[in-house]
Amino acid sequence: MQNERAGFFATDQWTGGVIGLGYVGLPLAVTMVQNGLKAIGYDQSQQRIDMLNRGVSPVEDISDKELAAALASGLEVTADPSRLNESDAIFICVPSPLGRHREPDLSFIQSAADVVADVVKPGMLVSLESTTYPGTTEDILVPAVSGKGLVVDEDVFVAFSPERVSPGAEMKTGDIPKVVGGVSAVSTDVAAAAYSRVVASVHPVSSARAAEMAKLLENTYRAVNIGLINEMAQLAHELDISIWEVVDAAGTKPFGFQAFYPGPGVGGHCIPLDPQFLAWRAKEANFSTRFIDLAEQVNTKMPVYAATRVADLLNHKGLPVFGTRILGVGIAYKPDVADDRESASIEVLRELEHRGAEIAVLDPIVGKSRIESHGFAAVDADAPLDDYAVAVLLTDHAALDLEKIADEVPTILDTRGAFRRAGIERDNVEAL
Repeated sequence: MQNERAGFFATDQWTGGVIGLGYVGLPLAVTMVQNGLKAIGYDQSQQRIDMLNRGVSPVEDISDKELAAALASGLEVTADPSRLNESDAIFICVPSPLGRHREPDLSFIQSAADVVADVVKPGMLVSLESTTYPGTTEDILVPAVSGKGLVVDEDVFVAFSPERVSPGAEMKTGDIPKVVGGVSAVSTDVAAAAYSRVVASVHPVSSARAAEMAKLLENTYRAVNIGLINEMAQLAHELDISIWEVVDAAGTKPFGFQAFYPGPGVGGHCIPLDPQFLAWRAKEANFSTRFIDLAEQVNTKMPVYAATRVADLLNHKGLPVFGTRILGVGIAYKPDVADDRESASIEVLRELEHRGAEIAVLDPIVGKSRIESHGFAAVDADAPLDDYAVAVLLTDHAALDLEKIADEVPTILDTRGAFRRAGIERDNVEAL
């Protein structure tokens, strides 16, 4: 049956079900339809479903036009989980945050597994895409699909394939290679056949655990190297050396070096979180993740370091932080997206606010309502800026008028090297 099932998923005759219609699930569902499949998207939020059915996309990477075309071509969205029984494969794309003590919060994955347990049927493929620690697919999904007496690899197939979405990136879901690992070789073959109908390239691995760990390695690699360059940036400042010049110089080597750049901390849905899944799992195995722990220490302290650098600039001007008007430039976690999840930029401003500063924010991408939801005053792009003693550039959106900021604000801390890249050399601009 397994070869027959892999053959079935290699055709365009099957329907995909997606649990969770956020920044991962919605692009996946739309990509399925764009590749000639039918898709049923389920989200527990009726408000989100109503928005989607009106043709309004809540996800930047899917335009309203793309959503409307998908709805007209075979995408259905619903808040009724029983509709997933009509699908041949279910893809779980739900959040996997950390808890208050930085332990994995698997409640969303468990809830999705409970939904699957209610709708699973013979021949179905179930694939988890949510980032998690090695062993989750076997520990949570296998028992869920086996509850009705179905036998894995005979009646139902289970795999893990990590999402690799990068909001705002040029590469779309269908263009990004997919790592696929089943709980057995049979499930791997079936899942690889299914994903081959959705994305351009599939890389099978020997197990779900290997696929789970591959995703964690990708982002742990980035977190560790960001931690390294953040520490180097602090040392370079103490030695009166430009870290940006140093990185540019090292980057001229055509081999053996990949450039990473410092910043006010790490943000978003992956880099601050994923290494902690691995570190938590390692503790269960009585293993010490020294590189991960050190990078975490450096990266989590960067917002305080950036705020202290702002305070030092004010001190050199004879000004206190308390009562001083400070302009935060950018609160998104990365350039040119309206996504402020886990943003280190917000942490920097919170630290300055805690020290008594009056904070306002200029971010033409995130927008006024989102800025105000954090309790900050929002500044229009064309508003005068000469009433602020210092500006701290935290997110280097392309839409920012850096010349205007440099002309109107007397002192600037650039945590992203944006002014240097733009060729704007001013005495009032200091790089992190």
